[in-house]
Amino acid sequence: MSRRDRRLRRFHEKRKKIIETVEEAPKKFTPTEKQRETKNPFLHFYNTQYKKLLIIPILMLLIAIIVIASQAITTGEFIHKAVSLKGGTTITIPTDKIININMLEDLLSQEFNELDIAVRSLTKAGTSTGIIIDTDIQEQKDLQTFLIFLESKIGNLGEYSTEHMGSALGASFFKETIIALLLAFTFMGIIVFLYFKTFVPSIAVILAAVSDIIVTLAIVNLMGIKLSTAGIAAFLMIIGYSVDTDILLTTRLIKRKEGTLFQRLINAMKTGLTMTITTMAVVILALIFTQSETIRQIMTILLIGLIVDIINTWIQNVGILRLYIDKKQNGKD
Repeated sequence: MSRRDRRLRRFHEKRKKIIETVEEAPKKFTPTEKQRETKNPFLHFYNTQYKKLLIIPILMLLIAIIVIASQAITTGEFIHKAVSLKGGTTITIPTDKIININMLEDLLSQEFNELDIAVRSLTKAGTSTGIIIDTDIQEQKDLQTFLIFLESKIGNLGEYSTEHMGSALGASFFKETIIALLLAFTFMGIIVFLYFKTFVPSIAVILAAVSDIIVTLAIVNLMGIKLSTAGIAAFLMIIGYSVDTDILLTTRLIKRKEGTLFQRLINAMKTGLTMTITTMAVVILALIFTQSETIRQIMTILLIGLIVDIINTWIQNVGILRLYIDKKQNGKD
């Protein structure tokens, strides 16, 4: 063997050792997914007990349905409607007097116990500039009686204004908003099914959005929030946020193939939770600084919906998708 051949042989041997060292390095120094799960009890539990965790969103949904059904049986309506949805009169009274709105609401409710009355303050730059009274008064003579009693309690009403919405118009608007919600769900379902082309993942996305709406609505009812047209807009926003995170999750688990299933799930969770928490931070800031009751209602409902969506996306949807993927892989085996 010539000197040149010996040099080439040594070169190839060194090259082979370097390649083997590089290939073995991840195995020696990078912890595997299983090792990470063992070190992190939360990840281990989340990865292995996803079937048991499904009990949480299922119970939430069942309790929410019971709450909404109870509301419907007790009051005849499945939500607390504000004047803008059921019709009535809004009275705006500008005043610089300090008025205890809770005490005033109690007095009015005791005197006119057949009416639904809500009193809220009108503020500007943190300073009270008046009060707003929402009531389901329909007749002009009833309104005059109401104003006379109100004046006897708080004094001269000054240059007050009234805004009336008929019950037929309120009912019509409410019906149209329900139709808009149903259409949103319908078109969302069609687009999701066309994108994934499989039944179970598509149904999981739709179920998560439906669960978000039902559970959020139940919580809103328990809090006694009277839903206005602004509240309906908040529910439409919740559908958008829900679909966004669910499609992100489903795409990572179903369509992507790099890494293990659990690695793809954790990566999707990091992205999804970052989006949700960022939105929640903005919503909380808006709740702290806003003086508008309309914006406050939108942000309150949206915050509830985002918290509910975390559970329905990262527990409910994850559980359904993993059961689907496990069944699919077992079928191939």
